Amino acid sequence: MATSPSSSAQAQRDRVARRLRDLRADAGLTGTELAARCGWTHPKTSRLENGRTPPSPDDIRRWCRACDAEDQAPDIIAQSRDAESAYVEWRRQVRTGLRRLQDSYVDLYRATSLFRIYSPTLVPGVLQTEGYARGILSGVAELYEAPNDVDEAAAARMERSKIVHEPGHRFVMVIEEAVLKHQMGDSDAMAAQLGYLLTAGALPSVSLGIIPTTVQRTLWPQELFHVYDDQMVSVELMSARVRVTQPTEVALYVTAFERLRGMAVYGAEARALILRAIEQLR
Repeated sequence: MATSPSSSAQAQRDRVARRLRDLRADAGLTGTELAARCGWTHPKTSRLENGRTPPSPDDIRRWCRACDAEDQAPDIIAQSRDAESAYVEWRRQVRTGLRRLQDSYVDLYRATSLFRIYSPTLVPGVLQTEGYARGILSGVAELYEAPNDVDEAAAARMERSKIVHEPGHRFVMVIEEAVLKHQMGDSDAMAAQLGYLLTAGALPSVSLGIIPTTVQRTLWPQELFHVYDDQMVSVELMSARVRVTQPTEVALYVTAFERLRGMAVYGAEARALILRAIEQLR
């Protein structure tokens, strides 16, 4: 994929910076003059209007006041907050516990009609069993040094996953065959998870494709991502979740998803891969 997953967030920051730069130019101020009016150094002005440092709400208010454009401050502050919410570090999201992170997705799930999910490493959250989810979340809590509320978080994930049985939602999911081999939790938990995939793949609202390791690829494995309708993509990186909303970037992910989906097997062929993975656990 030619685009960095964080480029949408940076593009939003750049738009805020350009708006500040335009305000200064329209006011006929040099960078040094604006810095003097705001009470900071010229290098800070340069960093803000070139998108190298995100402005605080106070920075924006001072900037607009210096440019005689105080009425524009609330709108620019809101735009800046949107830009910063596009890239959210996992450490920030889990610092109050994993249960709250699970609950934070509920409204988005309920508002989405079509989910497209690609995962190269893990069973998608909506198809996870409790034991498998607990294995993943235990690792998350340890890696990010988060409060250990794993049992509550796993239960919340199970509650959230009931959406696959509710009308008005469709789930098209593609996973790599390697997902079936990555053991999360003990052997019993993994066997239960693989067994559930055999059942879940037959749900009316679910299309589950598996890309075999032997397939001739037309696209290399990608980062884990979710497409919510055609409006937003959530990309999961090691350090952060990136929210992509630029239409051209969303379209790129949809195109990539369709290419990945075209390499997957379904039905009896997919079940055979799952059964083989279950046999290898013994």
